[in-house]
Parts: sequence; C-alpha cells; structure tokens
Amino acid sequence: MFSAPGLYSARLLILLLIVLTEPVMAGGVLDSLIMPGEVIQGHARFEQQCEQCHEKLKKAEQNSRCLACHDHQNIAEDIKNRKGFHGRSENVRNSACKHCHTDHKGRSARIVLFDEAAFDHQASDFVLRGAHQSLACRACHPKKQAYSQAKSDCFSCHEQDDNHRGRLGKSCDNCHQEEAWKRAEFDHDLDTNYPLEGKHRELGCKLCHAGENYKDTPLACVACHQLNDVHSGKYGNSCPACHITQEWKDLHFNHDLDTKYKLKGGHKKASCNGCHQDNPYEKKPKQSCYSCHRLDDVHKGVNGEKCTKCHTTQGWSEVAFDHAKDTHFPLRGKHDGLVCEACHKVAGKKRALRMECVACHMDDDSHNEQQGDQCQRCHNEQGWSVDVLFDHDLGGFPLIGQHSALACESCHISGRFKDAEKACHTCHQQDDVHEGRFLDSCENCHTPNDWSLWLFEHARQTDYPLEGKHEGLSCHSCHKIKIDPDNKMSQTCYSCHSQQDKHRKAFGRRCERCHTSRSFSDIQMLKR
Repeated sequence: MFSAPGLYSARLLILLLIVLTEPVMAGGVLDSLIMPGEVIQGHARFEQQCEQCHEKLKKAEQNSRCLACHDHQNIAEDIKNRKGFHGRSENVRNSACKHCHTDHKGRSARIVLFDEAAFDHQASDFVLRGAHQSLACRACHPKKQAYSQAKSDCFSCHEQDDNHRGRLGKSCDNCHQEEAWKRAEFDHDLDTNYPLEGKHRELGCKLCHAGENYKDTPLACVACHQLNDVHSGKYGNSCPACHITQEWKDLHFNHDLDTKYKLKGGHKKASCNGCHQDNPYEKKPKQSCYSCHRLDDVHKGVNGEKCTKCHTTQGWSEVAFDHAKDTHFPLRGKHDGLVCEACHKVAGKKRALRMECVACHMDDDSHNEQQGDQCQRCHNEQGWSVDVLFDHDLGGFPLIGQHSALACESCHISGRFKDAEKACHTCHQQDDVHEGRFLDSCENCHTPNDWSLWLFEHARQTDYPLEGKHEGLSCHSCHKIKIDPDNKMSQTCYSCHSQQDKHRKAFGRRCERCHTSRSFSDIQMLKR
C-alpha cells in the first residue's frame, strides 16, 4: 500500500509515462487526471473538453472564457458598460468569475451563490423605491428566469394594471410614481407642447382625450368645442382670435384695434352674428350701413343707401341730417313734423326734388288748378287752411260785413275761384224768403252786415211812396208775384183791393176818389 505522498508520486510517474509514450492522447488523459471533480449539469457536455473553458497555463484568460459563452454575453456587456450587478460594483467587476461561480463540485452543485434576503438591490440598475420595497422577489423575478433578465420598464410588470390599455404607450413613469400607482404626477405644461391654462386646468383628462386616446390629440379648440360654437362654424376654426381659456364667454378680440372698422354707439352692443352672417375669414362683411340695415330701412330705398347722411351709430332714430343747412329748403311749420317719405317718394332719384308747393300738393289743390301753382301767395307752412293770406279786395269782390268772417269753402263750395258767381242769390238762394219774387237784386235791399238789416227806400227808389197803412205792410202784401222789369206792377188801388170792393165796381176802379191810404174806411169827398 502506498501512503498519500507515495500515491501522489505514483500518479505523477504514471502521468509522465503516458505523456512520453502516447503524446497524442496525453492532452485528454492528462486533463481527466487533474480535473478536481465533476462539473455542473449545465456544463456536462463540455466535461471532456477542458479547452472550452480553460486556457492551459493562462489563468488570467479564465474570465474571458466564461464571458465568451453565449449564456453570459449580457454580463460581458454589463461589465463593459459598467451597468447591472456585475458592472456597477468595482469589486465585482474586477473579480474573477470563479470566486463566486466555482465549478467541479458535482452535477447538482449550485454555482450561483445568491442570497435573496441579503441582496442589496442598490447594487443593481433598478433601485427599489416606494411600493417596490415591500414586494417579494418573485413578484418581479419569476422562477426559471435569470435575475438579470428581469425587465426594468413598468409595463413589463404592470401591463395588467394599465387602465389605458396601452393607448398611452409603455412609459408609465411619465405620470405614475413608485409610491402609489394611482398617484400621478404628469405635468401637462412641461411634458407636452400644450400647456393647460384657465378652465383647462380644472378638466378631467377624459374630457379632452376621449376613449383615453392620448396620442395625436388635436390641439385646435374646435376639436373639443364644436358643440359650443354658437356661430355654427361661420367664423371658421380660429377660436383663439376672440376667445380665451379663462372663460369661453370672455372675449379678448378688440374690434377697434384688430379690424379697420371701429365699433361706435349701438354697434358696441350688437352681437357678432348681427353683422357677420358669413365666415369673416373667408368673406369679410361690407362696411356700408345698407348691407346690414336694408330690412330696417323704413324709407324702402327711397332715400338711397347712404344712411350716414342722416343717421348716426348712436341710435337709428337719432337723425343728424339738418334740412335747413344741408338743403335749400328749410322745414318750417307742418313740414317740420313730416317723415322723409312724405316728400321723398321715388327711390333712386339723384336729382333734387322740386321745391314748389304744387309738386307735393297737387292732390290737395281744392282749386282744381284754377289758381295756378303759386300756392304760397295765399297759403303758408303753418297749415294749409291756417292764416290764408289772399287779399279778397284785390279779386273784384271785397269781403264786407259777414262775408269777411266766412271760410272760403262757404262760398267756393266746388273749389272754383276764378269763375265764382258774384250775385247774392247764387249763395243765398236758400235764404231768399221772397221766393224769387224780387229776382236776384238782393243788394237793392240787403247789406253784407246782416241779412235781416235792409235799407230799401220805397219813396226814393220807386215812383210809389208808401204812405198811411201802406207804410207798415210787408213787401209780400203787395208784391205777390215775381217782379218783371219789362212789365211794372200796377199802382192802382183796385189792383190790390179788388176783393175789398163792397161796391162791386159800381163806382169804378178809382178808389182814391173816396178812400185814402190812411184807412180804407176813411171816406173823403168825391173827386171829380
């Protein structure tokens, strides 16, 4: 029996003999003889090929052999880039692989000496913070997977927790934090190109991001506010030109500064739609008054379309037109209260209206044009029938007495003046109590002062003086028939008193021989 030193010496001797006698087989046999023990199951197929892992007589190359294996290429990259557990720590990075991963300890040996409880995650690329600190290792590192293969992005573990269903991508840490999944710290102002201002800061995400679709969200106001557009799209999509994010109804559009049409008076109170019926960015509205106020034109186009000649923006009913200064026809009396259309009746007339009265008052001419067209000779602007200035004395029929107080129409019933009859009976025929017996010579007895005052002197104006009882008689007592200028009335007593002749013509017809005018019964001496 050999002692231990003797056994070792014997083995060396046998080895030397093999090398000397069989140089070709020496490499494999020698490796087998000096191998310290079986390798792990994962390396078993290379157990007889020591050169796969070892470089003869070059221990310094051992690490490169380990890292050259395809299973460890990721570790080589970590060491090179100084990341991960093997690359971050200088001690680990500069140590030989075999210090931690010693092989040749049998098929079932564990060459990864890793204590989960003692492992400091600070030494890895994924420092545990917040809720991650309380998790078990297997929550992130499942069995049958290398620890180094665990992914560090949130989505790999939290895909099932993603309420957005992948619509926001996989960069969960843009919004969420490790303290709590529901505590989001997304800064819309810094993390997007659309800072939230005004009322937008109070909104929930889903109000703008319908269906939680956060990618390619349109930035134009109309994309969200189309239903709020009271203009029905007429003003296009440039909402910021007028509206601000502080409040939809607060407008910052300055019509005076941003356009060439300053708003004055009533225009300041008008709504945008009142003037802008079409899209102002595609078709600018006309600036003429008539383009908007055509329906307000009470003149129906009679006065043309230059409204500013009369009206102002302070109020449609406030008229600035001064007829006295702006025309040659000052408005006085009744003219001052008339509406424009009373005289200006024809639309589109550029020439001035005729200024003579008859141009407007032809239909009011009750004279039927007999008096010509110089109405102002008699009438004035205070009123057509007020203070008529016609001098009747110059017309061949001076107005005297009661005639001076009469209205023109009392005598000129038909409106005819030039050929009006001057005879009394043409007007006073109804007043003739004589029923025409004295013909039309009213002026022989009556005067214009009063119809009942008459001045007829029978003794002076006729050849038959009234005496005695005749003096108190009415005219009709003797003048019972119409006076005939060619056949004078008989002056004999018998012509009137034949019915009173008691003598029945026995004494003839010369009553005056016995009777007198003082009394019929007063008998005088007979005259021969």
